[in-house]
Amino acid sequence: MNVRDRISGWVFAKPKKNNKTPFERLFEVFKELIIHTSGDFDEAIDWLRELDKEYQLTTPEYTIENFIEDLLRKGYIQQKPDQKGQGQGKGYGMGISAKTEKLLREYALKQIFGQLQKSKKGNHKTAHIGNNHEDAGQLRPFEFGDPLERIEMTESIKNAQINSGLSDFQLRQEDLVVQQQYHSAQMSTVLMIDISHSMILYGEDRITPAKKVALALSELILTRYPKDTLDILVFGNDARPISLKDLPYLEVGPFHTNTVAGLELAMDILRRKKGANKQIFMITDGKPSCLKMPDGSYYKNSAGLDEHITEKCFTKAKQARKLNIPITTFMIASDPYLQRFVEQFTMANQGKAFYTGLDGLGQMIFEDYEKNRKKRFK
Repeated sequence: MNVRDRISGWVFAKPKKNNKTPFERLFEVFKELIIHTSGDFDEAIDWLRELDKEYQLTTPEYTIENFIEDLLRKGYIQQKPDQKGQGQGKGYGMGISAKTEKLLREYALKQIFGQLQKSKKGNHKTAHIGNNHEDAGQLRPFEFGDPLERIEMTESIKNAQINSGLSDFQLRQEDLVVQQQYHSAQMSTVLMIDISHSMILYGEDRITPAKKVALALSELILTRYPKDTLDILVFGNDARPISLKDLPYLEVGPFHTNTVAGLELAMDILRRKKGANKQIFMITDGKPSCLKMPDGSYYKNSAGLDEHITEKCFTKAKQARKLNIPITTFMIASDPYLQRFVEQFTMANQGKAFYTGLDGLGQMIFEDYEKNRKKRFK
């Protein structure tokens, strides 16, 4: 049995019975709600109360008020700075803490990508020698040009003893071995998220899945590929970078879609990265509808595809190709004419495009991220 929230259009399933404590059961629902409400604690609690009426999530012994007290005691929420000393008033004056912001990234990663082991070092290596070397755990014969400090003296002396014997001990070049090393590869990624109004049109919430992807991808890189970099930007009428701590609070606005501004900012960010391996992931509903003019005004056209705007997009795609920056577009709309635009855009960049529903978006981005690393680092 499901209940559909009248405001958001999201479907919440009745929690399964398990051995979790009342707090843990409510906390699972709360984490989902706090993402949907863009970090609005009061709204999330209002929704939780509605779900409680439908599914009896609480008991007389453990109420929503008990849950809020536990959230505060455990450090998952905190009083907002501007609410301190002012009382609760209409709302609770609470906001989520940095502890919860990190927990939401972990939650999204587990939900979308499954369990991934943490690693202190980047997991992908190449056979090429360069800066940032890491030992591969294997020995190989010394070659002319190898740095002397890389010679494994203990193993080299053992080889000399075997080859020459104790009575006539000599250390020859053929006895020398060095530790095989690999260049630690780094990938720099910019994730572009469309926050135009069309991302919530027709009762379909496209921004929440995109937000979950950003949360999960950031946690993936922090834990599994800590030498990689991830920059996140949002684009509506304009484009701006956002930090990890801003992700839970991300909302759409009454904006058009200035894809060109997003691409310009993404390329500007990647130009400043030292590594050679760079890529752009773009999550959008596919229709650019806005340009910023030299005088600061905006040229907007929401009626179909404007050739003046699309040609600017194709130009930016070609510029990215010249910089060796592939663009992977994840289009979360199914309009045929928009697909044709994305196909032309992808051809201009020689990148990739995926036409995906919201359910498979996260797994698709994860798989493409892994494939891009293997392709560029093999």
